[in-house]
Amino acid sequence: MTKMTREEVQRFVGNGEGQFVEFKLRVPEPARLAKEVIAFANSGGGRVFIGVDDDGTIVGVKDSAEEEFALQEALNRYCRPKMKWSSVRVPITSKRDVIVVTVGSSPKKPHFVLVKPRGRSGPAYVRVQDMSVEASPESIMLMRAERLDEGVHFEFGKTELLLMRYLEQYSKVTVPGFAQIGNLSKKEAGGILVTLTRAGILDQYREARGDYYMISFKE
Repeated sequence: MTKMTREEVQRFVGNGEGQFVEFKLRVPEPARLAKEVIAFANSGGGRVFIGVDDDGTIVGVKDSAEEEFALQEALNRYCRPKMKWSSVRVPITSKRDVIVVTVGSSPKKPHFVLVKPRGRSGPAYVRVQDMSVEASPESIMLMRAERLDEGVHFEFGKTELLLMRYLEQYSKVTVPGFAQIGNLSKKEAGGILVTLTRAGILDQYREARGDYYMISFKE
């Protein structure tokens, strides 16, 4: 990552937390930090500003070398698969720095938080506005399909026709909603919605309370 000035930090921070920006007063517990960075990697990328309070107050950290070591330990041990990221120290005063962690949208997504170092994988996370939320099974399937770049084949049957008629009337549907109207299990409903999204017929939208789907009007 290229160097960043204090003025650039102030400009980013002045816009508040959002889809691509997260504030941390200091390096949090490892799995919590991994969650935030993974959410950016699984979404459109972003930056974590360490040394900035939730209200946007730029405080900085005293021992930036120690904080960077904790940062490296957290991301190297608690993220699977590993992702590319970078960090830079930005002096705020003679004794305090802000650490800016930058991660791009990863070509290896989905990434997961490990429950324990070298343990089994835990949840994946995605970024929704200014929050990092657990990814739905459908989001994980879509990320895997995007990475593998596989073609999609399906038959447009009675269930799919029922769904399209519902969407023409109500504009959007959730997995539980589709399962109910289609008399399907949530797994079956999610699978159909993922297939139609991969085919470009539907678009997926993420909210903190869950995903929903709408007819795609892309040309």
